Amino acid sequence: MIRQHIFTLRPRSRGFHLVTDEIRSHLPELPRTGLLHLFIRHTSAGLSINENADPDVRQDLNAIFDRLIRERESYYSHTLEGDDDMPAHAKSTLTGVDLTIPIVDGRLGLGTWQGIYLCEFRNRASGRQIVATILGE
Repeated sequence: MIRQHIFTLRPRSRGFHLVTDEIRSHLPELPRTGLLHLFIRHTSAGLSINENADPDVRQDLNAIFDRLIRERESYYSHTLEGDDDMPAHAKSTLTGVDLTIPIVDGRLGLGTWQGIYLCEFRNRASGRQIVATILGE
């Protein structure tokens, strides 16, 4: 069985946002075993799995990414869409735009301390569209 659902996450500002529950709320009943593939349809945001308990991790990741890839670098050619746009594209390349998560006993097979992050790299963004593909039996 293969099912596909497209939905939009609520808008967020720049940062790493725990969205596990919001994603679950958009999914139908999951099969007993299988895979969930999530794909974000944007070039200035990404998806990641990381710490779901301590919000300091999300703050620190944001600080790390902002230091690794700075705004207004003199060598950027792509500058027409704002100071945060080209850095957002580079950051999205680092995080990636998709995740594959096992489905175990009808639930997402995340570890105890794992959650799904929306990695929003624009200062202000509209809701981000997700394509969720469920493969299972």
